[in-house]
Amino acid sequence: MSKPGQHVVPSAGGWKVIKAGASRASGRYVTQQEAVREARSLAKAQGTELYIHGEDGRIRSRDSYGGDPVARKG
Repeated sequence: MSKPGQHVVPSAGGWKVIKAGASRASGRYVTQQEAVREARSLAKAQGTELYIHGEDGRIRSRDSYGGDPVARKG
């Protein structure tokens, strides 16, 4: 997990939220929906990315909450 932000990943018996680069989960949840809700809140507060992994561990979607370049006419 080298991409900065919050990752929602499968875990034995549920889902966990892990900040990129962290060795421990910031939370464990029974459903993916609960984990996504918490991770989205953290990503918004930190102005980072949210990566949602599927049951196979691969990233299935992502959202950005800050640091996006401003589109300019050119």
